[in-house]
Amino acid sequence: MNETMICAVGNVATQPVYRELATGASVRFRLAATARYLDREKNEWTDGHTNFFTVWANRQLATNVAGSINVGDPVVVQGRLKVRSETREGQSAWTSADIDAVAIGHDLARGTSAFRRTQRPENTVAGSTTQPEPAWETPSGEAADRQEPVAVT
Repeated sequence: MNETMICAVGNVATQPVYRELATGASVRFRLAATARYLDREKNEWTDGHTNFFTVWANRQLATNVAGSINVGDPVVVQGRLKVRSETREGQSAWTSADIDAVAIGHDLARGTSAFRRTQRPENTVAGSTTQPEPAWETPSGEAADRQEPVAVT
């Protein structure tokens, strides 16, 4: 519940890597987010520090990212920030900042994009079957007096 949500705006720095896993589709790519500021002395925009994030997406979002995002694309990523620090044997310590994405899209402030709706799979959970919504009708008798809908089976 106490998660750090982040909205990062930047450019795709690596080609997305797509994998089919036992738990479903997964994709990852690196995002470069560079701060820019107006240098008033030079009267021009200047690049500041660049932050790099590894962006992870799963299931349908992963499939859509793999078919939509390429290196250099300006994107907006919304998700959970996870900062990890580790020291591996024989190596120096390192820190990584990952984003578990809940939404990814092209940055339309920097270009245009064409949306194509995807078809959702019939059964999203293995072994589940879609249950039709019961037909509803106006009840008669005691239920009608209480104004409660009843299902017709």
